[in-house]
This record gives sequence, structure tokens and C-alpha cells, in this order.
Amino acid sequence: MIRLLIVDDSPLMRRLLGNVFTDEGDFEIAFARNGVEALEQLSAFKPDVITLDVNMPEMDGLACLDRIMLEKPCPVVMVSSLTEAGASVTLEAFGLGAVDFITKPDRAVSLEMETLAPQLIERVRAALKARLPSSLRLAERVRMRSGLARQAPVAAPRMRAPSAPTMREIKAAPALGIVLIGTSTGGPPALDALLSRLPADFPWPIVVAQHMPGSFTGPLARRLDKLCALTVTEVTHAMPLAPGNVYIGKGDADVIISVRPDGPVVMAAPSLPEHRWHPSVDRLVDSAMQHFAPGSLIGVLMTGMGSDGAETMARLHESGGRTIAEAEESAVVWGMPGELVRRGGADVVAPLEQIVDRILSMVGRS
Repeated sequence: MIRLLIVDDSPLMRRLLGNVFTDEGDFEIAFARNGVEALEQLSAFKPDVITLDVNMPEMDGLACLDRIMLEKPCPVVMVSSLTEAGASVTLEAFGLGAVDFITKPDRAVSLEMETLAPQLIERVRAALKARLPSSLRLAERVRMRSGLARQAPVAAPRMRAPSAPTMREIKAAPALGIVLIGTSTGGPPALDALLSRLPADFPWPIVVAQHMPGSFTGPLARRLDKLCALTVTEVTHAMPLAPGNVYIGKGDADVIISVRPDGPVVMAAPSLPEHRWHPSVDRLVDSAMQHFAPGSLIGVLMTGMGSDGAETMARLHESGGRTIAEAEESAVVWGMPGELVRRGGADVVAPLEQIVDRILSMVGRS
């Protein structure tokens, strides 16, 4: 049996979530009304996976998550509202070690829960298999166990090399090619790690399809823009593709590449039902292949459940484009990159910390 701890201050949400997983037949479920009770259950119940509400009395979700990851690291799925405030808190939770998130129904909770149930089950089962890095907040855990005061994590600095061209000079340069990145479960911290290491004068534009709701991708772009030397923007309308820029596809829609008389653009497009997850990595890569030669495209498929992006990146590889799959050893969930590897479509299979060097080499910046 899978031991699931449901932490939520709402009796209705506890009951509805409990019913969803009880019906699966292989979950043993315990409940907590707040973070204090959840921490007590870590030793008493020993959960395999936790769903954790954000807003709770006595100890909220972030404070509880912080303690969980320091005391008894365990896969945690945050339960968040669809508001931008909820998105910002959820992104902070990823930094503390959360694996994934699910969104609360915002109306007619009982009715919407029936529709959301398959996605909830899939995400919790994926989280159960997630890989928590052994180094996750290791220094803090050592300090805590040795009785030393825990220091607050220091945010990555926003650095621009003094010798790098200005953003005006970078944007004036032609785009020689495009880097296409696909991520899902575990994607936000992976994007933090990847994009924050790229220089401000990186010569190709980067387009990212990260599976997320529409209210989450704006906060994600703003967070990444603070961490990166590159300029990071959410794609809400047609935008010229320019070096030195990262374009985050808007959630609940798709992000595609097109060409206009004045040059290539990236744009948001209504989602298509044939693609299950949005923004769709498959649709992004397919649109780029319609307008760019394979040799001017680099596809990077990182952590995420499912197989989105694997089919089109395998075609890109076969056509002469270059592709990178995140290695199983660093991926939170080795679904999407693993499927690309199984299809024989990866030129390079590398752990997250090596992907930047591989990209730089491919664009001639090694």
C-alpha cells in the first residue's frame, strides 16, 4: 500500500481528496489539518508521498515543507490556488524541494473534483516515483542536525559580464538558430539551474514549453528573469525572436514559432485537443521545424512525466538537428527525456549540471 498524507485545513477538501485516493484501492491515507499535525505524522505515519495545502493556520504549507525537507525528505505535491499569488508561493515551494503541484477547484468544488481526479492521481503517482536528489538542501540538514542555526538560502545573483554586449547590441544581432526546451514535473527548479548559468550574450533565442496553468507562467518568467543574465519573458502575443532572450510559453495555451516579413517570431496559440499537455512541447518543436533548417535547432528535453516532446525531438534528431535529453540521474521524473532516449532520438544524454556546457558547445561558445 502507498502511504499518502493529505494536509489541508478544509474538512471538505480532506474528504474529497481522501475519496479520490481511497477509490484507487492501493492507498493508505492519513490526514492532517495543518503543518504542525503534518510534522507529527512524519514519524507516526511515515508517508510515502504528501499533498500539502499552502494556506493553513498555526503552520502554513511553506513552513511545513521547509521542515519536511530538512527532517525527513519525502515527495511533496503542493495544493495551490490558480491565482498569481498562489503561483508565486508554489514556485517558492519548488525551491524548497516540492516535486509538483495540483490546483484547487475555485468553484463547485465537489463537481470539479470529479473532473480533476484522474490528473490528481497521475501527479501523485508520478511524485511517488520522483527522484529527490541526495544533495537536496544537504548543508542545511547537516547544520540543523548539528544544532547550528539554519541560514536562509541566498538567491542566485543576477549577473551580467562586464565585457558582454549590451542588450541593445544583442537584440540587433541576427538569430542563427533557436534552442527549444521542454519541461514538466520538476521543471521550474531545473530551468532555474539551467538558464541562470547562460551568459547575457548567448547567441540564440531560447523558447521554453513548461507545462503549467496560465496564471503560473507569468510569475515563472518574472522569477527566472531575476535569476538570469538573459532577459526572460512570458509569451502573450507575437514577439520577435532575438538573441539574449528566453521566451516562456503561456500556460493553458501553446507556444509556436512562425516567420513574418520582418523576421521570425514566437507567439501564443490556442491549445489543440490532440495535445494533452500545454504548452505542448511537440507542437513547439513541430512549428520550429516548419520554418527552420534542422541544423539550426537544438532540442532540450528535461524532467517531466509522460512523453510530450519525445516524438518531435526524435524527428528533429533524424533530420539532422541536435537533441539533448536530461539523464535519469538528475531528472525528478524521467518520463519525457526517458522516452526520447528510448526512441533513439537523443544526440546527448547528460545530467542537468552538464547540459549548459553541451548547449554552449553546440552553438560554438565552448
